[in-house]
Amino acid sequence: MNSPVSSKFLLIAADIVLLLHVLFVIFVVAGLIAIVVGGFRDWRWVRSPWFRWAHLLAIAVVTTQAWLGVICPLTTMEMALRSEAGGAVYSGSFIGHWLQTLLYYQAPPWLFIGAYSLFACLVLTCWFLVRPRPFGKNSR
Repeated sequence: MNSPVSSKFLLIAADIVLLLHVLFVIFVVAGLIAIVVGGFRDWRWVRSPWFRWAHLLAIAVVTTQAWLGVICPLTTMEMALRSEAGGAVYSGSFIGHWLQTLLYYQAPPWLFIGAYSLFACLVLTCWFLVRPRPFGKNSR
């Protein structure tokens, strides 16, 4: 059994992993919105190849995991930390409770696969409608 101090540390670590997971989701969703809006408003940074490749890779990983039925490593890590802390629930962490509620919405797997696939298609469509700059001197 873990000491109260180590359990608290594990729960904080689990909340940090959850926060990183939420930030990843925000990057993917807000990134697409920024690309569309930035394409219309001529925002230079949305054409950065670094940003665009990172964004494309992020949604590709999510979609591939969904199609293969693989659980996200961030989810696995968070749950392992919570389990190691004694299977604690979110009653002790307001942030953890609400971030988990928003992130782990319950729906059939086919719905997530379809949503991720549709989102990936939107990202790919934007790749061609709002072309990223090539790598080079001005790629930041």
